[in-house]
Amino acid sequence: MTGTTVAEVMAELAAIEDPKTREVNEKHGDDHGVHLGKLRELAKRLKTQQALACQLWKTDDTAARLLAILICRPKAFERDELDVMLREARTPKVHDWFVNYVVKKNPHAEELRLAWSADPDPVIASAGWALTTERVTKKPEGLDLAGLLDVIEAEMKDAPDRLQWAMNHCLAQIGIEHAEQRARAIDIGERLEVLKDYPTPPNCTSPFAPIWITEMVRRQHDR
Repeated sequence: MTGTTVAEVMAELAAIEDPKTREVNEKHGDDHGVHLGKLRELAKRLKTQQALACQLWKTDDTAARLLAILICRPKAFERDELDVMLREARTPKVHDWFVNYVVKKNPHAEELRLAWSADPDPVIASAGWALTTERVTKKPEGLDLAGLLDVIEAEMKDAPDRLQWAMNHCLAQIGIEHAEQRARAIDIGERLEVLKDYPTPPNCTSPFAPIWITEMVRRQHDR
């Protein structure tokens, strides 16, 4: 499907828009009604098309931007482009997909991690913490884990929701992946009680860090 125009793609997205899906998504701050399975099917047909992805991003339409993320070439973006795009990502799903599917695969990820972590905008800072969590898990060499726990201990309790969630994820991964920091990570989680009462469906692990850490470590031992 190379040579597809933005107008054709937007028409197809409109055709698969579902009011019930939109209703559910809007409760989470995402203003689109396209089932993500159908969005992925469309992306599979379009394959990688960097120019089309950039044009779709410029529409400022949430479904179009999610599709753009799926068909872009993550390594093709310059550092400043990624910074601008993150600040343009209005909705939680676009923000999360952009960080996970694009920024993490880009050679400027580490530079942006450092810049975003220090950003005064808590939503931008949350992206920096998401990238830090990725390093905690996959490439911890050179990270000051004790220093990260110091920041989490001091700031997570009063952080805005998106930033708090990202810091809590980092806390949990430090406890899960690094046995020498585990007791302190659990202790911080127990004292701060962040997400302790978060409603968790049956058969899902609570995002409350002490429970999350304990459960994931148990699963690792059971393998």
